[in-house]
Amino acid sequence: MSAALPTPDPDFPHRQALAMLAHERLCQLYGAPFRFFSVKDPMSELVSAVLSHRTRNQDSHRAYQQLRARFATWPEVRDAPTAEVEEAISPCTWPEQKAPRIQAILRELTERLDGQLTLEFLADLPVPEARAWLETLPGVGPKTSAATLLFSTLRRPAMPVDSHHHRVAQRLGLIGPKVGTEASHALLEALLPPGWDAQQVYDHHEALMFHGQKCCYHRSPACGRCVLLDVCPTGQQLRGNTLVVPAA
Repeated sequence: MSAALPTPDPDFPHRQALAMLAHERLCQLYGAPFRFFSVKDPMSELVSAVLSHRTRNQDSHRAYQQLRARFATWPEVRDAPTAEVEEAISPCTWPEQKAPRIQAILRELTERLDGQLTLEFLADLPVPEARAWLETLPGVGPKTSAATLLFSTLRRPAMPVDSHHHRVAQRLGLIGPKVGTEASHALLEALLPPGWDAQQVYDHHEALMFHGQKCCYHRSPACGRCVLLDVCPTGQQLRGNTLVVPAA
C-alpha cells in the first residue's frame, strides 16, 4: 500500500504573503539589518543555548560567563563533579537539570567525535541535516539546534522561534492557535523564501521577537500602535472588529 500523500494547504500562499509583509514592516520599524549579538563558536553556542532555556538573557549570560570562568575547557566541564557545574550555572533556571544535561551532551559528543569537542564540521552539512544531527543529542530540540547554527560563528540560515516570536506569529495567524513552540519551527521556517541567507533569517527572527517584546505583549498587547493591526485577526478581534484570516 502506498503512503498517503500530505494534505494540501490551500491557505499556505496567504500565510506566506502575510509572513513577508510582517517581515518587511517589522524590519523597517526596528531597523534591520540587525547586528549578530553572538560571536561564539558553535560548541560554545550550543551550551549557551541550553542555559538560555526559560531563562532571562541577562541570567543565562551570567551563568555562561561563570561556567567559562570556572572551567577553562569543555572537557573540564564534562569531567567535573556535577555539583560544581550546577553551582557555576546557578544564575540560570533549573541548574540542577541543566548541569547534568550539559555534561551528557559533552560526553555524547566526545564519543561521537573521537574526543574532539568541536562542531565546526556542521558548516559542511545542509542545514536540515545539521539540525537533525544536533537534535539527536540529549535534550536538544529545534530551538537549540537552530540557535547553535544561526547565532554561532557558523551563521547558517536556521530559524529559532522563542516565546515572543511564537506569540506574534500565532496572533497573526501564521500558525494555528494550538501549535506549540517546538512544532512551530518547521511551519514558520517553511514560510520563508528558500534562498534566504543567515542575515535575512536572523532579521526575521529578531524583528518578530522585538515586536513581541515591545508591542505585542503577552498581556494587554498595544494593538493601537501596532504596524500590523490591519492584517492581524487577533488585534482586530480585541478592538471589536472582524478580520477573517484563516489559521493553519
